[in-house]
Amino acid sequence: MLHQPRAVWAVAAACVIAFMGIGLVDPILKPIGEELDASPSQVSLLFTSYMAVTGVAMLVTGTISSRIGPKRTLLGGLALVVVFSALAGSSGTIGEIVGFRAGWGLGNALFIATALATIVGASSGGVAGAIILYEAALGIGIATGPLLGGLLGGISWRGPFFGVAVLMAVAVVAVAVFLPEVPRPARATTPLDPFRALRHRGLLAVAVTALLYNVGFFTLLAYTPFPLDLGIYAVGLVFFGWGACLALSSVLLAPRLQRRVGTVPGILLALGLFAVDLAVMALLTGSQAVLAVCVVLAGIPLGLVNTLITEAVMLVAPVERSTASAAYSFVRFGGGAVAPWLAGRLGESLSPHVPFAVGAAAVLVGVLVLAASRRHLGRLPGRAAAPGGAEVPPAVQAQAVTVGEAS
Repeated sequence: MLHQPRAVWAVAAACVIAFMGIGLVDPILKPIGEELDASPSQVSLLFTSYMAVTGVAMLVTGTISSRIGPKRTLLGGLALVVVFSALAGSSGTIGEIVGFRAGWGLGNALFIATALATIVGASSGGVAGAIILYEAALGIGIATGPLLGGLLGGISWRGPFFGVAVLMAVAVVAVAVFLPEVPRPARATTPLDPFRALRHRGLLAVAVTALLYNVGFFTLLAYTPFPLDLGIYAVGLVFFGWGACLALSSVLLAPRLQRRVGTVPGILLALGLFAVDLAVMALLTGSQAVLAVCVVLAGIPLGLVNTLITEAVMLVAPVERSTASAAYSFVRFGGGAVAPWLAGRLGESLSPHVPFAVGAAAVLVGVLVLAASRRHLGRLPGRAAAPGGAEVPPAVQAQAVTVGEAS
């Protein structure tokens, strides 16, 4: 895994920075609201605009990449993140930040949708090692985003935005210099392909389940900093713990759970644990200690879900895996777009307990949707045998298939 050309390391480093954007703003949500006189629901729109544009953009990233090539798509996405993160840091109103976060989401979609196939295409030493490297970059980015946000946010709430702009500018140069031209996919896709893929009942069920699960996920991510009411550094550390648990669970625990109980039962179990975690947060919202512990522990079931549901998406429908991924992402990011604003409004107008209760209820509905749709899911494999009889982790199975279709 470690013996890769410089092109792979350049893209992997850019992946780390890109995935930082998911939790980067958590520690500075309250300071932004205080300085710009914005309510929690208004501040939470930073997530809503980012996720909404990312989801819609997923419908066209494949089309763009198949026409202009992966390298230009990567560079275009990185350049957009540089521009819009810098503009967000220069903003004077909450509306401006929300708008610039939308542009950031477009750039991130273009980059992330192309990065994995690019890493595998430029790698040496086998697909599995390259995919593990990508998974490691994802985990490091998710874990360190809140930590970096807390460190830079302690100087100014504008710090994390400018920090991302500088790091992404370095990534642009690295990718431009070290990454050679990557061949375009053999078949050009259209924005209608993902909608056609959603006609498959199994894929639609998994996508709707992910949408409902994302309601709980982004309630935790975007709303918790307000009732948690800790300093910037403390919030950064709490969400760093969450990201670390998510990364370790995704890579280490998910394959074991999948081998033990299977893909669908594993997803149902992880979703149930996450719903219980949110329910505890709803009951004991007034306790900072309980909220902090529950946020960190939530990373475990979230890591399990992320890995296992990815495999389900990649294997459940008889369509190209890149198309299935685009369709799934479009639907699930709808939950990520709605949940932050909804949680803020419910917390303001009703009670700080209510957003977590609604998040737990949404996740439980997702459990019911998936359980009721099992007959449409086909026979998702419990495990896959590699050459020589070695087992391949579910994340590697799923993403290897994705790469095979995208390259």
